[in-house]
Amino acid sequence: MDYESLVRSMTPEIYENLKRAVELGKWPNGQRLTEEQRSLCLEAIITWSEMNLPESERIGFIDRTRADGTQHGADPLAALGKKDPNLIIKH
Repeated sequence: MDYESLVRSMTPEIYENLKRAVELGKWPNGQRLTEEQRSLCLEAIITWSEMNLPESERIGFIDRTRADGTQHGADPLAALGKKDPNLIIKH
């Protein structure tokens, strides 16, 4: 199974479990994540969220909407005219 297929097969529960492990730095059994495990888990949850979640629910989302509905600050990807597909890490 390749990386993309593996990430596509993740359930929301697996996503939440990996996200929790990265947040806490340990697995549910208490064993600490290695730096490599943390990096791979983070990569997987970012990729999964890009595939499955609306932009406002993704990791790293910054809501730039003011109370009056206008945008505050510039979107760094707006200059590209569209989302950069290279931002999703693929193996």
